[in-house]
Amino acid sequence: MQVTFWGVRGSVPTPSKNTVRYGGNTVCVEVRTMDGQIILLDAGTGMRELGGRLIQGPLPGPIHVFITHPHWDHILGLPFFAPLWRPDAHIIFHALSKRSRVVLARALMFDDEHFPVSADALPARVDRAPDVLDTVRVGSAVVSHIALNHPGGADGFRIDDADGSSLCYLTDNELYPPGKVTTSPGDLARFTKGAGLLIHDTQYLIGDMPAKRGWGHSVMEEVLELGRAAEVRQLAMHHHDPMRSDAALDKVGADATTWTLSHAPAMKTFVAAEGMTLAVKP
Repeated sequence: MQVTFWGVRGSVPTPSKNTVRYGGNTVCVEVRTMDGQIILLDAGTGMRELGGRLIQGPLPGPIHVFITHPHWDHILGLPFFAPLWRPDAHIIFHALSKRSRVVLARALMFDDEHFPVSADALPARVDRAPDVLDTVRVGSAVVSHIALNHPGGADGFRIDDADGSSLCYLTDNELYPPGKVTTSPGDLARFTKGAGLLIHDTQYLIGDMPAKRGWGHSVMEEVLELGRAAEVRQLAMHHHDPMRSDAALDKVGADATTWTLSHAPAMKTFVAAEGMTLAVKP
């Protein structure tokens, strides 16, 4: 399984001289399975860069899209995804929960209000996969779902490929939200158990609290504890706060490494950066 980060920022794009190294595009992750299927996780502004790369050669198909939730930083790249404007492209949107079915039925941004082209006018062949709950097969891989703790709701995903490689994508998620808990840290640890790569929202630090409590994002130290409990091999810190500069993210990475060496030496921890590609081994 090969993973490429096309956008790693949360909340809003952050083009700036202070965000060049880690990137300012909002979240979009490309996964290539062992049999060559393309799975896209979220459709933030990083999706524009990916689309430009895909149309440089023969279009792969179909392209499978899983969106965690329709907050704007997770769908803003959709209208600018170049394959959508190609009649030879085939794009399939998947909904693994009742909530996401409702989201897809609204056509996301292609409603004539948020973008001037409606869904039925797109040149590409765009399909919504048959409704299923929780799990779907995409080529050699199985994609499963878990509900996350986020205002308005969000879906987390796990991809298990036939060779034993596995990836979990949990963003936006608040591990310890105030009030009602949709999914407990224990449930999330069981869902991510033994994953080769966990990509998790670490938008906040302890110093950001309590002002940001209830906003639907996790504190870095709590995410590290989740990774240790789940015994994941790699943990990518993701969905960076728009106010977090490259220098600040360098410190986040250093602090996480220090914690990991002391508490979970078998787990590799890193700050996700735009353009980063890595292999997830069985």
